[in-house]
Order: sequence, then structure tokens, then C-alpha cells
Amino acid sequence: MSDDKSNRGPADAQRINVNEDYEVQYWTRVLDVSEEELRAVVKRVGVMAADVRKALGKA
Repeated sequence: MSDDKSNRGPADAQRINVNEDYEVQYWTRVLDVSEEELRAVVKRVGVMAADVRKALGKA
């Protein structure tokens, strides 16, 4: 069985883990933002998905 995580969602849907490539790909697609923007917002408001969505105006 392959360990390909590219089609998976996040391990925890309430938190954004920018240290996992597959999660970064998931969240950038779902939130329609660039990787750089996602990382900047997570750095500014923390890893909670609800806080990131709010900061991006996607709540």
C-alpha cells in the first residue's frame, strides 16, 4: 500500500499543520490562497483553522 498522502485531507480538520506538504496543498486549495499567504496567516493568527478562515475573510 502506498503512503501517498496527496489525496488526503488534514489529520486534524481544526488545525492547519504547515509542516506537512499534503496539508499545505489541501489548505491552499480549500482556502484558495497561495502557500506563502497561508504560512503568513498561520504565523500571524495561529494554527486553528477557524482563526485562519476568519483572518482570510472566509469564515
